[in-house]
Amino acid sequence: MTARRELDWQDCRDIVRRQAHWICAPILAALVAGIAIAYVWPDAYVSTASIRVVPPQVPEHFVPANTNLDLDARVNSLVQLTLNRATLTNIIHTHNLYQRRLARLALDDVIERMRRDDIKVVPVQPSLAQSGNSRRYPTFEIRFTYSDRFVAQKVATDIVARFLEENVREVSRETVSTTEFLRDQWTAAKTKVDNLEQELSLFRARNLGRLPEEQPANNQHLAALESEKLNLNLSQNRATEERLLIENQLQIYREQLASLRDPNAHEAAVERKSGKLAEKDREIADLENQLGAARQRYTETHPDVQRIQAAIAAARAERTAILAEDEAQPAPAPVERAADPQYLKEKRELTALIERTGGLAAAKALELDDYRRQSLQLDAAIQKYQGRIDSLPGGIKEYDQLIRDRDLAKKDYEDLDSRLNSSAMSTALLNRQQGERLEQLDPPTLPQTPASPKRGLMIMGAAALGLALGLGLAALRELSDRSLKSARDIQACAQLPILGGISLVEDTGRRRRRFLRMKLAWLSACLVGSLIATGSVAHYYVTKS
Repeated sequence: MTARRELDWQDCRDIVRRQAHWICAPILAALVAGIAIAYVWPDAYVSTASIRVVPPQVPEHFVPANTNLDLDARVNSLVQLTLNRATLTNIIHTHNLYQRRLARLALDDVIERMRRDDIKVVPVQPSLAQSGNSRRYPTFEIRFTYSDRFVAQKVATDIVARFLEENVREVSRETVSTTEFLRDQWTAAKTKVDNLEQELSLFRARNLGRLPEEQPANNQHLAALESEKLNLNLSQNRATEERLLIENQLQIYREQLASLRDPNAHEAAVERKSGKLAEKDREIADLENQLGAARQRYTETHPDVQRIQAAIAAARAERTAILAEDEAQPAPAPVERAADPQYLKEKRELTALIERTGGLAAAKALELDDYRRQSLQLDAAIQKYQGRIDSLPGGIKEYDQLIRDRDLAKKDYEDLDSRLNSSAMSTALLNRQQGERLEQLDPPTLPQTPASPKRGLMIMGAAALGLALGLGLAALRELSDRSLKSARDIQACAQLPILGGISLVEDTGRRRRRFLRMKLAWLSACLVGSLIATGSVAHYYVTKS
């Protein structure tokens, strides 16, 4: 196996010359096949009709439509209704369509292929002026494809007529059914209102003179009394808290007075008094101040209030124990002295504070008694008005329920009455052909040229495919052939200069016979290809005429 050198344009020319038959043969075969297929393939003509949605002649804010407002959805529904199996079967039998298909396929398969491939409903792109509107009234095309252009136009005309007829039938059915439904609901609502009015009249007749006209006033008085009772309870609770604070302060003053001692009256007792007792008195005073501040912020059941009260009780118990311990010690002989002036001053001040605080406590007690008396009076008044409300007719709940039911039923009746009138006007508008409807914009066209196949493109594509196949075969043969083709290949392989060459000596008769055979083969292939292509073209024009 020899190593190949890089190819230049002379090598490419030699390759084309050597592989000319392998390049031209696929081109010829593909070209003939493309012509044959292009002209044997039946023509397909497309007949197109345009349909538009005509907006109502009366503005929608005057007469709202009572049909489906989604135009695209309605068009899709009409397509499904129009292109059903029964309609397409009737069209096929009426116009004798797809005779060859019916000979080899079932009717359902033919209908499915017709619906999928031959009938198209295509929306038309709206213009720039229409695309900015909040409500679009679209235009769409109905296209039918068939091998006979006259039949295609007839079938398209038939489909458009059925489409418009189905739209009229569907819109009429929808608007009439909507109006009838609303009328039935309106009748039921009116009957309900009449029945409730009759029940109210009978109730008023049975309870004449005992109707609860005063019930709103009694309810207002009762609400006012309950609000006053609530305010009174708040005031009573606040006075109770203030009384507790005053009593606690009074107790503190009394304990301070009891603990006050004349330093000159009994020096031995003063000396015997422990420093712990004075410290404990200060602790008790601090805790009582904390209790007074906590009661101003919280109730008696608050955890902080209960904790301080427990601490005060424990401190007082400890003070009692210290006093008992001091009293158990023997007292020294008393020394009679004059009363201390500071002691007398503090005693007078504490006595005055105790009297003043006692007066405040008594005033708070009187205030609480007044609050209790007012609370009893309010309770009596509340019971009085509650008794008035309870003494009203036993059917008051039934009466109120009848009133509520009557009002709700009347509201539903008025709403249904408005909707029924609007639906009836919309139905009348459609019956006068002034509502939203479908209109044929352009009749089905008579196609002049087939839409498919594109014969020129098919032939050029076949030729290009044959060229690519021929070049591929030539390249494959050259790659599989490792023999030396020229003097440059020998020089590149041997790496030696070439001194001379001997020409190939070949029999002239043999070379001529080979040339004749090749020429005859090509003439035969061209003749056969020409006959096939000519026959395909002739078959096309004969069948077309």
